[in-house]
Amino acid sequence: MPTHSGGDEFGRALRAVYDQRLADLRARFEQDRDGLAAVSARSAAVDALVAALWARETEQAPGPTRRICLAAIGGYGRQQLFPFSDVDILICTEKTAAPEAAAAIRRFTQALWDSGLRASAASRPLGDCERFKASDPEGSLALLDLRCLTGDATLYAALETRLLGKRSSRETRALAGAAAELTRERHARFGGTLFHLEPNLKDAPGGLRDAHIVQWLARLRDAPIADPAFDEALVFIVAVRVFLHLRHGRDDNTLDWHAQDEAALRGIGLPQRSPATPHNPDPAYWMRFYFRHARALQRALEQELDLSGLQPKPSRSASRAKAPPRAGFTVADGVLSLKLARPDLDPATDPEIVLEAFGLIAETGVRLAAASEERIATAIPAISTTLEDGPRLWSRLCRILSGRFAGTALRSMHALGLLELIAPEFHGIDALVIRDAYHRYTVDEHTFVLLDALHALADDPPPGAPDWRLRFGNILRDLPHPELLFLAALLHDTGKGRSTEDHAHASAQLAETLCTRLELEPFDRNLVVRLIASHLEMSAALRRDIFDAETVRVFAEKIGTHDLLRMLTLFTYADISAVHPDALTPWKAENLWRLSMASENQLDRTVDEDRVHAGEAASSREAASIARALGMSASQKAGLEQFLDGIPERYLRTRSPETIRKHMQLAETAHAGHVVLQSAPGSAELTIVAGNRRRLFADLTAALSGWGMNIVSAEAFSNAHGTVVDTFRFTDPYKTLELNPEERERFRKSLEGVIAGTLPIDALLNGRKKAPGAKPRRVVQTRIEFDNMSSPGSTLMQVVAQDEPGLLRAASVVLSDFGCSVEVALIDTEGDMAIDVFYLTLNGHKLNESEQMALRAQLDASITWYPGNR
Repeated sequence: MPTHSGGDEFGRALRAVYDQRLADLRARFEQDRDGLAAVSARSAAVDALVAALWARETEQAPGPTRRICLAAIGGYGRQQLFPFSDVDILICTEKTAAPEAAAAIRRFTQALWDSGLRASAASRPLGDCERFKASDPEGSLALLDLRCLTGDATLYAALETRLLGKRSSRETRALAGAAAELTRERHARFGGTLFHLEPNLKDAPGGLRDAHIVQWLARLRDAPIADPAFDEALVFIVAVRVFLHLRHGRDDNTLDWHAQDEAALRGIGLPQRSPATPHNPDPAYWMRFYFRHARALQRALEQELDLSGLQPKPSRSASRAKAPPRAGFTVADGVLSLKLARPDLDPATDPEIVLEAFGLIAETGVRLAAASEERIATAIPAISTTLEDGPRLWSRLCRILSGRFAGTALRSMHALGLLELIAPEFHGIDALVIRDAYHRYTVDEHTFVLLDALHALADDPPPGAPDWRLRFGNILRDLPHPELLFLAALLHDTGKGRSTEDHAHASAQLAETLCTRLELEPFDRNLVVRLIASHLEMSAALRRDIFDAETVRVFAEKIGTHDLLRMLTLFTYADISAVHPDALTPWKAENLWRLSMASENQLDRTVDEDRVHAGEAASSREAASIARALGMSASQKAGLEQFLDGIPERYLRTRSPETIRKHMQLAETAHAGHVVLQSAPGSAELTIVAGNRRRLFADLTAALSGWGMNIVSAEAFSNAHGTVVDTFRFTDPYKTLELNPEERERFRKSLEGVIAGTLPIDALLNGRKKAPGAKPRRVVQTRIEFDNMSSPGSTLMQVVAQDEPGLLRAASVVLSDFGCSVEVALIDTEGDMAIDVFYLTLNGHKLNESEQMALRAQLDASITWYPGNR
């Protein structure tokens, strides 16, 4: 402890005594590591110094100091003054005594600083101390810890009565509300999580400031804190903060890696042990104690906010949530509460009821009441005896994982121990610290943040969001089974709890075990395990030259399928986002998108050959799996097999069983043509199921152009029986369909007329709306490339051109007039660039070189009129 020079002999003597008491404090803490004793000892040392310095002032100026009292506030008032914390003192004066006492107060505060104290001494007349000040909520909260030091006892009694005894209920509510608001703002600065690898143990969630808020709110409610876990956590955190102050010689509250090493080695905050049973010196092991205690403080805070009625207003989805009929819980004002126990049933011990409750929490964001949380925590042993593995448990877990607020629900389940009952594999990463210069969170919290990032993709993009944000969101919306992605995300790092360098392989093994217990379908289980085993591959590929064809080819061969590639793309996006808030730069996101699209094209090279064939074992298994998932009858299964006969396997991999059944039912009367229009954030999706005819695809693109729609992407499939399934995604620049609901039906009727051939295309094109003209950000030169090597049965033609309304229609008309059959069409748009891929045959064969040249010439003549293509 430093000794400060200057001052008179009296002051030097006081400083010498004070410095000796601080040296004794350090020595005792080195011996017993008792943090509460240390902060109490420093408070006592400061008390003695303050009393002595003020006694000198009263001797030198007895008149001016007679009507003054000194009170400790904040941490000093609680008698929890850390070795290098500021000393907060309130000097209260009678109004008439303030001017004449100014000189004495100034000498006193200067003497405090000369003694080596970082003192903050506020002088106020008694009348200014009475009311809560909205402009200074922290100062008002600090006054709750008022403690008399010295001075006029009568004046202090009046001060205490006014501050603590006669506060109106309105002022109490205002003060409690300010405490809650300050807490939310402070937590937001730390991303709302306590699981930082190098936490700030004063201000971060689960830190000392949260403990103080709990104590203040309980005092305002005039209620004691009867929580042994809170008391134990407070003892631990206080000891660690004392250690940090003494270690750094200043008011430093960041528990960095070096401090963690030393704290673990010395067993700071842990119970004393005999030399025969020393502490585990592993800092990761010690940090688990820190996180356990921080979690106890945060949980106590949430319960106190609940009891004080200070929880934030529920979201719209939470406020509208309702409990299902005959559920074992109720929902009111966004809060879910378990029903009271009956002699024959306690909802807190029933796994079905508890998991159903967490399913609703995940879907709507309702909050679990503090009392219900306590009941579930107590009932965990009982739940474990009746919880059964298998499809029913998977169904419950699937609902939780798929909810928009899955991260919130899973964090709560994890804190209660419920998640580990379902997935014991997760226990190994509970509050696990893996040190590197990249990650910010513990392994388990990283997992929850990753799930938050995935689900956020389903939200409407914020204004000004980059293009790739919408693209990744569209991939998520198109996944046939997103729950498998969420399950893989939950388990992807569980292998880090094992002592192995290859955590991806270890995590895949643990996932295999859980998927087996949940009795997932073999195909689904294999997809989850493969995604986890390869979850680092895309990040590794991004560190190479993604514009190199060989890099893309090698990566695509490792992944192998479109469904795995798309899941891996989304996973990598969320995994990078969950490292820390600034990890996913726009440059990384764009490169991730480019790698994904390049790999899609690589995998698409044989898309026209990979078709479902009726009677073959693979396709029969696929149809059987879909039929089983949908509960279809034998006759329905036969219809499904006929519909799938001859359709590209890509169609199966990119559509959900429910969507396939819907298309199958429409195909039964495909000659009439069916139009399915769905709205999505930022775009719309149109699906056509109809009998095939010449120029149908071109006419559909023309119809969309005639309505002023901008086609963003498209897919065209056909089966062996002449049924086509064409899907278009498009934007509506003028918001014609959004602003004019009656136009939706006219839009649908016009498309049906195009399919039937009763509505002339020219009539639509003559009244065509020109989309708003905006100068493109970049000019794209037209490129038309043919490839006869990539596909055994088709010529692959790729058209890269400036994205303009009508481009796809122009290309489609040329192909139709040339006599080409489009086996598969894959249309995509990247910013200002259109990338259209067609798998073509001419009279059942590939196009030879002369035919390719002739087709190229016709395409050039048709599309070079576009701006930027000239």
